[in-house]
Amino acid sequence: MTPFSPLFEKAIARFDAANTEDPNHEMDRGTARPRELVYAQRMTAWLEQLEPAASEALRLAARCQHIRRWTIPRSRYPLGREGYKQWRTALARFHAETAGAILKEAGYDEATIKRVQSLVRKERLKADPESQLLEDVVDLVFLENYFADFAKKHDEEKLKGILRKTWEKMSKRGRAAALDLPLAPELRALVEKALAK
Repeated sequence: MTPFSPLFEKAIARFDAANTEDPNHEMDRGTARPRELVYAQRMTAWLEQLEPAASEALRLAARCQHIRRWTIPRSRYPLGREGYKQWRTALARFHAETAGAILKEAGYDEATIKRVQSLVRKERLKADPESQLLEDVVDLVFLENYFADFAKKHDEEKLKGILRKTWEKMSKRGRAAALDLPLAPELRALVEKALAK
């Protein structure tokens, strides 16, 4: 990883400390660990894999993408598409505000804070290459680590629709990386069905 300012290490440590408080745990290489801490580390690993020269702001945004996410559960919002959209909008605002407060405490300037917040909100997705790269990382982390469990809870038609929407949001580079994932045969078959013209 490219060395950054001392502020970078301080901010990453504070992001990780915040996510270590997640009461929800998941198995990661045989050990139960805080879910959002695991997610943040997976985001960093995929960003490093896709773009080793990623900027400091983008690395920060990747690490805090789901910061303290458990504090705004989906159950607080109505069922259905509208409720889901309200929840996602609230989360994006919350993650950006939480990250901004931590970055300010770490000593970052206002311009860097605003840039990280814009990336966390994934603004100007297709127009901003860093925002697009962050979206690719989000989608790859999902497909590699969470899609299998997600697929068990939904029917095939819904899954195909979600896969198509995910594909639409990804860049060519992200799609190529997704097709290289070692998915289980039934999941790969589902992806192929979803993407068939």
